[in-house]
Amino acid sequence: MAAKKTSVLIADDSPLIRYQLMSILEEMGFEIIGEACNGSEAAIMYKEKKPDILTLDIIMPDRDGLSALDEILNFDPNAKIVMITAIGKQDVVLQCIKKGAVDFIVKPFDDENIREVFKKFIY
Repeated sequence: MAAKKTSVLIADDSPLIRYQLMSILEEMGFEIIGEACNGSEAAIMYKEKKPDILTLDIIMPDRDGLSALDEILNFDPNAKIVMITAIGKQDVVLQCIKKGAVDFIVKPFDDENIREVFKKFIY
């Protein structure tokens, strides 16, 4: 029997970023179980699908990643959330880490940045 792949939910308002993350993570052996375009979708989909890992963009329309982070961590205090942020938002990233995010990736990123963060989730 094959081992269960680690599941990932990707939340970002940019289709290009979602595609880039999906391509790299699938190549690494992760299973992408969904894509969300904003914080509201991310929170709903997290509760429905219960992924092993969630990537969560901080700045999104409708609802940002910060408020979604709070809701998801209230629902599941053990959630593994990797925040995605643009350069220059280090203070916000620190806030996310203090709240419970496990790591972060700064945009623009390259494939190696993603691999470096996600290799610790390969069991």
